[in-house]
Amino acid sequence: MKQRTEILKTYKLFIGGQFPRSESGHYFQVLNPKTKKPLANVARGSRKDLRDAVQAARKAFPGWSSKTAYNRGQILYRMAEMLEKRKAEFVEEILKTGAATTRNMAQQEVDISIDRLVWYAGWADKFAQIFGTVNPVALPYFNFTLPEPMGVVGILAAEELALAPLVSKIAPAIVAGNTVIVIASEKFPLTAITFAEICETSDLPGGVVNILTGYKKELISHMAKHMDVNAINYTGSDTTMLKTLQEEGAANVKRIIAHERPVGKDWLDNTKAQSPYWINSFVEMKTTWHPVGV
Repeated sequence: MKQRTEILKTYKLFIGGQFPRSESGHYFQVLNPKTKKPLANVARGSRKDLRDAVQAARKAFPGWSSKTAYNRGQILYRMAEMLEKRKAEFVEEILKTGAATTRNMAQQEVDISIDRLVWYAGWADKFAQIFGTVNPVALPYFNFTLPEPMGVVGILAAEELALAPLVSKIAPAIVAGNTVIVIASEKFPLTAITFAEICETSDLPGGVVNILTGYKKELISHMAKHMDVNAINYTGSDTTMLKTLQEEGAANVKRIIAHERPVGKDWLDNTKAQSPYWINSFVEMKTTWHPVGV
């Protein structure tokens, strides 16, 4: 019987609502954790790809940030609907990449990711009332402090699980009105690009979420130095990586957001891996003075 060579899928980048190949033409292979044979080819994002992603995110920011909070919540809910529809596909992908050892674990991670999108969608038109204030002043003015989106946010996806950490960081950033560039997990990059297909088909405007695969050590310095990235969110325990972000981001007064890292299955714990205060991490407080009649 004639043997044939299996054609491996090549996972591309997600930039500006499109799925381009890396401009470098480079890729790396993801191996099957059991057989150690190649499972898929994954684009190895470059500095140029990062610049393209930042440009797409900046272009999308005015339109996304000006949408009503209610509309942003609707779109996050639509993302949850699309993920629910493709749940079985995500379960299989999580299993084959070794991100979960049992089907029940994989199903639990996908279910929690869906629920987390719905949870943040519900906060879309509420967090401003929680974190905003009307400040008492001793003059004939109203003084309002309200949260506004920061702009373009870089996110370094955690490495523990395939989907839940990704969703847990994208959702609070975009529900606040920011646009994001995500550097996906190096261990589980396939799920990140498959999630990009959810973003592409769920009414989310192109450029609001951009996902790069590749090696973080090759990309984080360029992200920290980029003058058009307003903030970077890091979740992890690599002190060297965090120090690099803080030192190189300081040169352009970039906010480095370092959340306490949920460990392993803690990403599936709603008391540890979701919080309205994570939304608050991705906003700036703006105060307005409004005169009143005397």
